[in-house]
Amino acid sequence: MASGLKIALIRGDGIGIDVADATIEVVNAACERCGAPALSYDEINAGAGYYAETGQDIEPGGEERAGKADAIFLGAIGLPSIRHEDGTEISPHLRLRDRFGLYAGIRPIKAYPNAPQRLADPRAAQIDMVILRESTEGLFYSAAAHKRSEVIGDTEVRDTLRITRRTTEKLHDFAFKLAQKRKERGKPGRVTCVDKANVFTSMAFFRKIFDEIRPNYPAIEANYNYVDAQALDLVRRPWDFDVMVMENMFGDILSDLGGGLVGGMGMAACAEIGDENGLFQPAHGSAPDIMGQDKANPLAAILSGALMLDYLGEGSGDSRYNDAAAMIEASVDKGFAANALRPMEFGGDMGTLATTREVVAGLKV
Repeated sequence: MASGLKIALIRGDGIGIDVADATIEVVNAACERCGAPALSYDEINAGAGYYAETGQDIEPGGEERAGKADAIFLGAIGLPSIRHEDGTEISPHLRLRDRFGLYAGIRPIKAYPNAPQRLADPRAAQIDMVILRESTEGLFYSAAAHKRSEVIGDTEVRDTLRITRRTTEKLHDFAFKLAQKRKERGKPGRVTCVDKANVFTSMAFFRKIFDEIRPNYPAIEANYNYVDAQALDLVRRPWDFDVMVMENMFGDILSDLGGGLVGGMGMAACAEIGDENGLFQPAHGSAPDIMGQDKANPLAAILSGALMLDYLGEGSGDSRYNDAAAMIEASVDKGFAANALRPMEFGGDMGTLATTREVVAGLKV
């Protein structure tokens, strides 16, 4: 059984500090109530604020310590007022993705009762899907943090979109296994390959590998959608989708659209999984204008904490962590259903602390 699991904790910038604190409180309470061994935390300084103080975006040895931990939890990184000379934001988390091969970016999108629904169709209440975003390649291969762009004087910049067989095979395999797991839990168990295979050779290659993997999962329905049509369908009929697998930039854009459908980025949880490491963070930004004011919605971070516990349970073989994850998710479900969770982000009367307390109160064995 697991014991002494360590979390590399990067609170980061802005409300990252607020929501990370909320997540630790909820995760620790859930572990205690499930009898799971207590987690320990190794705090690592990183982010735009740290860069402004030191000229470095992460403390010396921080990346190595993060890689040795059982999981990494990140609050938020970046401040609009602090940037590199080329105008790009401080983003050490992109380097962590690249260094540790965190190829499977999981973005759950779920509608909750009494949370804002942006679509009038009553079927929008049934939205429960996952965008699986490849997180190390695609167009983000040339992200500024990696220094791979070709800069031609002051007249042209070329960014490379990269798709490799090795990573894409793992990504598609992960997608089908995720759909299989969701099917066992009563979800549709359907995978949609989202690409632009009609225009780009790289995307045709992405789809070709999808077609090679799909026969290994005959019980899982599989289909395709071009990314522009997928954006349209996420507005017209998002309830028809389950797991959507796609390139990095496509996933970056569509996951924010998905978050908007179910209330906002304050509900946008995120897990980034590799072969040996996992990083968990809310998908929202640092919102420095409300930092420390007890206004941030911590639920995206808290739900990311639940994803982290699920990951720890699978990796360690200790199902009590999986139980703790399910307990957090059930508390959020029940809290919204009872109208007991009313985040300020949605026009409610509950700030960060009150929302956190309510989730903790809803943790039931």
